[in-house]
Amino acid sequence: MTRFWSLSAAGFAATAIAFGPARMGFGLFVPAFRDAFALSTSAVGVVSSLGFLGYFVGLLVAQPLLARRGPRAPVLCGLAAATLGMGIVALAPGTAVLAAGVFLATSSAGLAWTPFNNAVHRMVRDARRPTALSAISSGTGVGIALAGLAALATALWGLSWRVCWALFAGASALVLLANLAALRRVEKQPGGGPPEGWRAVARTAAIPLFVIGFAFGTTSAIFIAFAADHMVSAGGVAGVPTDATPALVYICYGLAGLAGLATGRAEATIGLPRLLRLLMLAGALSVALVAIAPGSWAGLTLAAGLQGVHVMMTSAVLAFWSERLFPALPSLAFTAALLATATGNVLGPAAAGIVSDAWGAGAMFLGAAVLPALTALFLRDRHVRDHPAGPAT
Repeated sequence: MTRFWSLSAAGFAATAIAFGPARMGFGLFVPAFRDAFALSTSAVGVVSSLGFLGYFVGLLVAQPLLARRGPRAPVLCGLAAATLGMGIVALAPGTAVLAAGVFLATSSAGLAWTPFNNAVHRMVRDARRPTALSAISSGTGVGIALAGLAALATALWGLSWRVCWALFAGASALVLLANLAALRRVEKQPGGGPPEGWRAVARTAAIPLFVIGFAFGTTSAIFIAFAADHMVSAGGVAGVPTDATPALVYICYGLAGLAGLATGRAEATIGLPRLLRLLMLAGALSVALVAIAPGSWAGLTLAAGLQGVHVMMTSAVLAFWSERLFPALPSLAFTAALLATATGNVLGPAAAGIVSDAWGAGAMFLGAAVLPALTALFLRDRHVRDHPAGPAT
């Protein structure tokens, strides 16, 4: 198997776990957690934000691990964290332990993804890098869809949510073993990290990358934390049990997210600035539809589908855009972009939970749509630079 295929497959499986059940699982099972642990909307927001804080911490830990030990160490640590965290959630007796498990599981997303940028940059030729990076990021779609099917089993056949999370932990352990084999020959990059550290990516040309990352992170985290739960509160959709609604949301989300595989082709066809504007508008329309039509099939499928496209394609864009801006620092640059995303992940759900309790979920979702809509409105072609950045300013 060529390095292109082995890295693409290993990364696809790692992101399927880390960004599927490990990162999205809490939002998918919020209705079940509400019943089991008597969670308020504010508490849901806090636990969700703690989970995304785990993602933020994972990103910070991944970079020094990568510099000292190479891509294999942070990827394997991330998958180990996913396995342990999801196992803790499966056994959680109360809210505190649940939050700890969610924090640990979600940290895997920060640890296990960015190192693949480094490996792909060094071991895959230029022309195939966008395809490999898009394939890796699109593992998320499959992971979310499969997690949604597991949740559907809990609604239709009475399978316990604890059994689902135990199965997630088992699947994570298998992916850990697969990556242990696939990455055994991926060595540390000679020379380590740049001597100037994070200042190496502090460039004026990178500001639009970070703004897009923050808007994307805020919107996507609010959808993950609250959309399915709000649709359940609205009575679900006709023809299926109300408890099946979150599963349907995430199945649509994950399957539509496979559009991420076409990100490189879409960018080549319409250009990066136009693609970014369309993706921001897709995110805005997605959360607005949750407020406008939460109890209809059209609202559910469009909201979830647009969010899946928004998340998976924007993730792929951040991967190859950051690599083009900083070709000598592919992992550090991608980590910086994802830290902007993670900041939105942490702040978004906590603020949204407070707004929802004060003014209602509908107002909260409409307010959440404003940030990506304004980002699309003010983004200009001249802001989007996709060739190496100049000196820091």
